[in-house]
Amino acid sequence: MPKLPIFRLRSSEPPPSRPDLKFFGPSLSFSNLQLGVDNLRYDVFLSARVAADLSFHLARYIAKFGEVESLFEADAVFAPHSRYDLAPASAAKLKSGPADLKGLLVSIHLAILNRAKAEGNPSIDLLGRLAVLKFIRAELQAQFARTLEQCRRKMKSMEGMQARLVQRQEIVSSFQVRKKIILRRAGQEMFRLLREIEKETLGRTRRSLLGELPAEVYRLFLNPLILTEDGRDDYLCAEHYYMFGNFDKDADRFPNLRQFALNFLRELGYGEGIEDEHLEQALNVPENANVLVGTASGEDLTPEDRSRKDRLDIWTRILQREGVIAHVIASYEAVPLLREYAPKVNPQQIKNALMYREEAERVEKMVAESRLSSDLLFAAIGRVASCRGSERSRFAARLLLDLFCYHRDLRGLETVSAGFDSINLVTEPKVRELSALNGMLYEFLPPEDQKPAEDRVVHHVILKADVRDSSKLTKSLMEKGMNAASYFSLNFYDPVNKLLAKYGATKVFLEGDAIIIALLEREGEAMLSVGRTCVLAWEVVNLLREYNDLLQRSGLPALEVGLGIAYQDSAPLYLMDGEHRIMISDAINDSDRLSSCNKQVRKKVAPDAGVFQVYSVVVGGSGSADASAEGSTEEMRLNYNVGGICLSEPAFLKLQREISLVPWEGNKTESGFNGRWVDEEREFFVGTVPIASGIFRKIVIRKNRMAQVDVRDLSLLRWTDRYYYEVCANPAVYSALPGEKSAAASK
Repeated sequence: MPKLPIFRLRSSEPPPSRPDLKFFGPSLSFSNLQLGVDNLRYDVFLSARVAADLSFHLARYIAKFGEVESLFEADAVFAPHSRYDLAPASAAKLKSGPADLKGLLVSIHLAILNRAKAEGNPSIDLLGRLAVLKFIRAELQAQFARTLEQCRRKMKSMEGMQARLVQRQEIVSSFQVRKKIILRRAGQEMFRLLREIEKETLGRTRRSLLGELPAEVYRLFLNPLILTEDGRDDYLCAEHYYMFGNFDKDADRFPNLRQFALNFLRELGYGEGIEDEHLEQALNVPENANVLVGTASGEDLTPEDRSRKDRLDIWTRILQREGVIAHVIASYEAVPLLREYAPKVNPQQIKNALMYREEAERVEKMVAESRLSSDLLFAAIGRVASCRGSERSRFAARLLLDLFCYHRDLRGLETVSAGFDSINLVTEPKVRELSALNGMLYEFLPPEDQKPAEDRVVHHVILKADVRDSSKLTKSLMEKGMNAASYFSLNFYDPVNKLLAKYGATKVFLEGDAIIIALLEREGEAMLSVGRTCVLAWEVVNLLREYNDLLQRSGLPALEVGLGIAYQDSAPLYLMDGEHRIMISDAINDSDRLSSCNKQVRKKVAPDAGVFQVYSVVVGGSGSADASAEGSTEEMRLNYNVGGICLSEPAFLKLQREISLVPWEGNKTESGFNGRWVDEEREFFVGTVPIASGIFRKIVIRKNRMAQVDVRDLSLLRWTDRYYYEVCANPAVYSALPGEKSAAASK
């Protein structure tokens, strides 16, 4: 198409000021991925169960929006089968709804994220997201074709039943004619669910597992056009952007308006000496439209307001000169009418009826035949005819913003469509086997679809919760005539037991004043055992804090505990005592030391503990990383742990691999954050642990150097180069986080 002429300012007019614009070109690239068997594309296999269930739900949407559900009411199997079907639809499956589909989408996307996390490659997440979208787009077309074929077979079976046959023929004919509308509505339902799970679950899980990634890349997957063929749909454009003209004679076709926008930028002095292909990158940033012309709200308070008004006048005059301003006004005025008259009347006919008398008469007749009121139509015709001055400017400003939004999303759709071409969705068993054998297959399977052989335990974490001064507490209870066993059971064991199922934890051992808990990490799982154990420990501490408030109000002694978390990079061993298994693990011994609390250290530290609940010191030895093992005669580690959670160094390092831990400069002026037992060089790390679908927990880790102290009075001698780690459980630490602090201040 030849470039349209540039509208020139009158020579007497000074050019308005030029704000800086942003330029953006959407792109999608992969790194460190293995090409598939054809050496051209990446081989991706989606869970057969998930694919079959997605096909089923898509077929239901096609039938629902195509209004052909009545044709299948008596059928045992509602949805047509696809190449992914494992079995005919069951009764339970027939009753499934949007909530089940949403859970299905979450499960496959979490499987993709877990694979990306396991391999430390965010490109795998992008690949999986693209594969799911490619599958949905292809399956929408396939299920429409299968549903149409099933309708035709149903028609043949009714030959001889003339009355019902004619009625069914009308239904099927309407279904076939309305293909684009049906696919759009089904696609938008899927897009709505994909957007919801991104907001509720995937975004936070991705940041937790992979850290902050470029937002503009994932913005490509939140594009309303992404499940359309070419991005050209009147209803979709009317809802989200601008309803462009479709015919060659229409002055407001997208290519025309795009060229007008480029001419506008050049008239303002942008893009001197560069091609339109580069200048158009400014059209991919909707914020540029606001910066250039604003919203025509009428404000004229600052020089920038006046400059925006001058630039808007230029844009409006370009639209008037090119004869499109009437089309723009009619397009926006037509949008509210679609709910009343479409699809009985084509959206473009409604739009043209607001500008041309002949078309208005034709549409009026169609409205009357449909037994609808034409009052709304005539009111809109009047508004278009009387639109002048500031109203035209508002429509022109709105058009520029919508044009920039559509341009960005259309280019995004093109980028994603190019990405689809690089993916080979594997369905043939032989291709899958060949690709897998050669290490070329990216297979995404939710945990329930993975092979039983992958249930092998590969790592484990031990959490020990130890009651402080249990003997003294038991004696105190007995002196008051109370039952110590029931006291511990009701206020310690039972509350902790209730949390175990939530985190997939098991109780290893129970003694009078302690509980030992294990989280086993199996092959093929999300590998979040340390993070989940930290959150479990955090919940135990906070639950006991609430119980203690109740106990103290009742005149009963409070329970104080110390918790230790240790990680072992292997499966535990077991001894058999009859039918009972006894776990053997070095992590049990480590957690015992971490949960301990030295009485002498407690007496010394407690007055200066501040907001922290874990401290570690060494007496004797050199205190260096080369010092001898803990507990030796040369050096001994002593702990303070009252209501705190102490994390072993291997567990901390594993946590860094599990989730994104972001350094946080703890407020050094905050009350309780300082003291002689707090290292000035201490570090804080903040992370978010996914617990379940849509459920996350923020944790703060404090990394502190161990102090070497004098054995006689525990006075500080020097800081060593050894560290200990605390999972902060004090609410004061979390309230000091930047986001929490600002949120609290706004209340």
